[in-house]
Amino acid sequence: MSRKSRKAAPEEQRSAAEYYQLNTRAIEDLVTADESNSPKVSEEELRKYRSGPKIRLRDGVKAALIKWWFAGAVCFFFFWGLGIMIPSLENQMIVLGIGLGLVTDLLVNNIFRYYAKTPGANDRWIMVRHKGVAGMAMNLLYAFILLGLVVITYDIINRIAVGITGTSDTVPVGVEPILFGFLTMGWDLLLLQARKWIRQIVDDAKKQAR
Repeated sequence: MSRKSRKAAPEEQRSAAEYYQLNTRAIEDLVTADESNSPKVSEEELRKYRSGPKIRLRDGVKAALIKWWFAGAVCFFFFWGLGIMIPSLENQMIVLGIGLGLVTDLLVNNIFRYYAKTPGANDRWIMVRHKGVAGMAMNLLYAFILLGLVVITYDIINRIAVGITGTSDTVPVGVEPILFGFLTMGWDLLLLQARKWIRQIVDDAKKQAR
């Protein structure tokens, strides 16, 4: 064996050791990585690796569309679909409120949690953030509150329509999925905004007290 090959052996061993050390360190960094020790990446850089449609909607628009569509679907299946089988209007309202609460708890809120860019980023669009049986019960109660506000709104609209047209033998504006979805979505977003204002007032009061 020549001198040249004898000198190359320790260098090759050192290169192999360094390579093994680098790979070992990379695996340890990957296993122990979390939010506290990971480098921060800009939102612009994250967008490069996100797949999705070319048309990007603002978070508020997406939230409104989701709430409107599911509320309309609840009206279509629970009010229109089961209305023939349930002759009593009061019972129809009870079924509609239960359906709205269950769909909100099981589908709508979980959709918001699923597509959130970071954990809790879409909580601002969720009125009841609790999960489990307690969360479902609170969502049912909230659904009946929304339904009551929607019924009052329908009544006001019909009173105005009757006052304009002068005909009181028919209901000018009936319950149908599109308008029901818009009214439910509107009251939902308005109550979410009211909760935000109340929290800001309470936080400001606490800061002034300190």
